[in-house]
This record gives sequence, C-alpha cells and structure tokens, in this order.
Amino acid sequence: MKILLLGKNGQVGWELQRSLAPLGDLVALDRSGADELCGDLADPPRLAATVRRIAPDIIVNAAAYTAVDKAESELELAHRINALAPSVLAEEAGKLGAWLVHYSTDYVFDGSGDRPWRETDATGPLGVYGQTKLAGEQGVARHAKHLIFRTSWVYAARGNNFAKTMLRLAGERDQLRVIADQFGAPTGAELLADVTAHALRSCRVNRQLAGLYHLAAAGETSWHGYAQFVIDHAQRAGHSLRARPQSIEAIPTTAYPTPARRPLNSRLDCHKLETAFDLKLPDWRLGVERTLTEILCT
Repeated sequence: MKILLLGKNGQVGWELQRSLAPLGDLVALDRSGADELCGDLADPPRLAATVRRIAPDIIVNAAAYTAVDKAESELELAHRINALAPSVLAEEAGKLGAWLVHYSTDYVFDGSGDRPWRETDATGPLGVYGQTKLAGEQGVARHAKHLIFRTSWVYAARGNNFAKTMLRLAGERDQLRVIADQFGAPTGAELLADVTAHALRSCRVNRQLAGLYHLAAAGETSWHGYAQFVIDHAQRAGHSLRARPQSIEAIPTTAYPTPARRPLNSRLDCHKLETAFDLKLPDWRLGVERTLTEILCT
C-alpha cells in the first residue's frame, strides 16, 4: 500500500510521518516537494500531476493555510490552498480509487452557545479562514472514500504553540492577560496522528466508516485556564517563572481585538468518532502534560 502525505513538516504532518509509516510505503512531501514532485497546495495543477505520478492508495492532507488573521486580506491565496486544492485532491483520489484524509476546524461554526458542536450542526464561519476550510470540506466530501477530521486548538512540542508562548512570557513578566471567554480542548498533534492511523486501518476493512468526524481531546478549558495549567505545571516541575497562575488576568475577547473574529465556543462533540472507531479520547490535560515535559526537558 502506498501513502502520500502532504504537509510533512507541520505539527500534525510531523507526527503523521511516524504514525503512518507502519501502514505502507510512505511518500511525505512539504511545499518544496522532492525531485520533481510537488507538495505545494498553492499550485493545484502540479499537485494533481504529483498525485497521478505517485498513484497512492491513501492521500493524507495535513497542509493548510492557517494564518487566521492574514486570511482576511489574502482571500485568494487562502481559498486556493484551503478550498481549491482539497477539491483537486478529491478529484484525483476518485480517479485512483484512493482514500483521502483531510483536516478541518471548529472555525466552520459561528462559536455561539455552550454546547459541543456535532457533525450535523449548521455551519456558519465568522471569517475567511473558516469559510475556506468549509469549502475544502465540501470539496473533499464529494469523493466517496474520505475521512474529514474537524479539530481545534492544535499543539505539539515541535514548532510554536500557545504553551511555549506562555512559558516565555511568564519568564519575562510578572503578570499576563489571557482571554477567558473562548472555550475548547487543546488537542495534541500526536493524538490526531494516532487516531488517523487507527481510523485508516478500520476504513480499509469497512468502507462504510467514511465520512466527517469531530476529533479533539476530551474535556474543556478556556485560554486563561490553559495558561494557568501550563504555568502551574512548569512551577511544579521546578522551573522558576516570574508570573504565577494566580497573576494571570482573565480578559474578554473584546479586550484583544484581531482582524478575524474567533469563535467563543470551540467545543466539539466527538461521540460519533469514539463510537465508530471504538475509541476513548483522553482528557486534554494528559497530552499537554506530556508535551510540557518534552518542552521543559529540552
């Protein structure tokens, strides 16, 4: 079995290189490609030619335009990467009879209410990023053999993330101000990659499992609660920081304006995924603790 992975150097793509390797022959690409292969979602024609050349049994798209604020002024580029390219991948996957795995986001919802979002709930993106990701979902879903995973608040030890930012700022300042009215579940790239591999193995046996799923760690917190957890863990691990959990001020979203509106409710109901694939998703704290241990030991 041959697997084509796009976005190999992103947070999720890096972990997917590990989790997908035992499933078959893995060809992993980033934007620069390799040899004459193209892994750049901003170039759909060359991307399609690469898929035809490799002729994979599975395509896993872990690449995306994720600059939420810049997307408001880079609509064409965000649409090409997040909407057009996934549709092209779906078309090529259909010709090959290949599975297509694609990752989406809670930003396809308007963030209202406080109930976790279900796959069947009406969408309503607040900005360009969410709009283009929703269009990408719709393009992928036109291909029968697909898995779309909506997730939220993704982090990894590799690259930049919220926890690293909080640790750096807590080492520089006595007080921090963090948004407290946006809620979700920090979800590790490691978890996303492992569940993806598990789901693909199941789908190879039962094609009826194809479809759209919500995939996030269990539980919920706010960015403020997340920051307090990170700083508390670091202090208990013996790291000296100027800021303390109790010195982190809780502020509303309105106190930190950005070009793109953020959803206040990023909670995702993952019951469908847990039932379909016989899984129990771990609490968000477990993954964050593992990642913090890795970060703080380097």
